Amino acid sequence: MTAYPQIRSFGDTGFSIEFGDGIDRAVNAKVMALHAALKEADLPGVIETIPSFRALLVQYDPLRATRAELESQVRAMLPDLQAAERAGRLWRLPVCYDPDLAPDLAEVAERCNLSTDEVIARHTAGRFFVYMLGFMPGLAYMGGLDQALHLPRRSAPRLKVPPGSVAIAESMTTIYPWESPGGWHLIGRTPLKLFETARPEPILLAAGDEVTFAPISAEDYAAMVAEVEAGRFDYPALKVRS
Repeated sequence: MTAYPQIRSFGDTGFSIEFGDGIDRAVNAKVMALHAALKEADLPGVIETIPSFRALLVQYDPLRATRAELESQVRAMLPDLQAAERAGRLWRLPVCYDPDLAPDLAEVAERCNLSTDEVIARHTAGRFFVYMLGFMPGLAYMGGLDQALHLPRRSAPRLKVPPGSVAIAESMTTIYPWESPGGWHLIGRTPLKLFETARPEPILLAAGDEVTFAPISAEDYAAMVAEVEAGRFDYPALKVRS
């Protein structure tokens, strides 16, 4: 049996602290606790720390600190980590589940032995936890999908997924921030931009945040798209908890 935490090399200027081997809130709480502790410590040489499901990547400047120095400081922090789950921001994000914007909704309903309305109801009833960001800027991996909606990824991924597509696969949901290839099931679309350089914080969601989804009509979706494109959409109003 593997003993955790473990520290592994990550290239010439990085190392990873692993706290487990699966997707688990308790494991992720340890990752986020170390992430917060290193941010507060502001160790010389640390460029950034990047949390994932089960590990924290530390990237550093070798001209300002050695791997041995930083690893020793990190190891000293581990016994005193307060790994209680911290309350991040809570968002309520609009999603349109209209068939024109949800090409896989009917298939998901059929494969899960549910109606499309039941799929929508189960998805909007969920409260999803952002474990990490990855794949592309702004894409959040959110756990907490209703077990009745668990499906493997598509056998044939799409070459182009429209930006804003809300998708599910296995135990997770996500929102594609850019047009890209993708193999998740598309069940809706949000008018929001998950990554926008003009905003003070370009990336909307962060690890540790929670998300719920609010269904909107096709008409509301179109109106919100116009507001977003004009730069008038009030993103802070989507936060239920800051």
